[in-house]
Amino acid sequence: MSTTLAQWLTTDRPTSRAQARCVRLTLSFRALVANPLALVGLLIVLALVLVALVGPLFVGSPTDQVLANRLLPPSAGHWFGTDELGRDILSRVVNGAQITVRIVLMVSLIVGPVGLTIGIVAGYFGGIVDAALMRITDIFLSLPRLVLALAFVAALGTGINNAIIAIAVTSWPPYARLARAETLSIRNSDFVRMAELQGASTLRILFNHIAPLCLASVVVRLTFDMSGTILIAAGLGFLGLGAQPPQPEWGLMVAAGRQYVLDQWWVATIPGIAIFIASLGFNLLGDGLRDVFDARSS
Repeated sequence: MSTTLAQWLTTDRPTSRAQARCVRLTLSFRALVANPLALVGLLIVLALVLVALVGPLFVGSPTDQVLANRLLPPSAGHWFGTDELGRDILSRVVNGAQITVRIVLMVSLIVGPVGLTIGIVAGYFGGIVDAALMRITDIFLSLPRLVLALAFVAALGTGINNAIIAIAVTSWPPYARLARAETLSIRNSDFVRMAELQGASTLRILFNHIAPLCLASVVVRLTFDMSGTILIAAGLGFLGLGAQPPQPEWGLMVAAGRQYVLDQWWVATIPGIAIFIASLGFNLLGDGLRDVFDARSS
């Protein structure tokens, strides 16, 4: 049965659209795991998601304070030590993974569709529509993401939800630019002209014929930018504009531990290492996805 399934997933003569998609996914996955660095990135990302989903079930509450245990070094009782309020850093790092995954997921679900839609609309229609949308995009691109995010958070107020909105509002322009460039290269293709001659609606052409061809590039860019999203979220938390105490957000933990970094290094270093590893994982995975989906890189 397994041999038959493997043949069905790798055949060069698929008999249906569903099978063709499965074959493409299988071959892409094999190419991804064949890249050692991409495989490391994939394992890091999967570990991050796994820790976020089930990790809190195996550690204590991240907000329990035991002042008698404050600033204890890593030991068998507290693997990552304790912070200035006697809270277990392992528990806070594990629960902080939930916040990080939530921010990355929500920002991706917002900026991916928004940037893709604006890009394919601008590229397909051209003219004044293209000019107007791209000038708006240029305005957002002209300002650093972190500075713009700080401005939005200052206007909206502190908190994780407002931080997600601020990061999403500042992150969509590169995807719009990328989708527009892809659309410009395919909008005059024969299959698009054929769909127009057959009377297909504009929405059908945009989202059934053009968007799928732009999706791979957007997904690769989105994976790369997830590391940037983690760093911006941590930066907002560090400045006190993102997650608020006593939430176990990694940037907030680094900010709280910076005054102890010389003597009790683990308080700020452990969450800093978590930020580094998570960002590295998404960068490695994005690099592997680029090699798989971008034929020009092979």
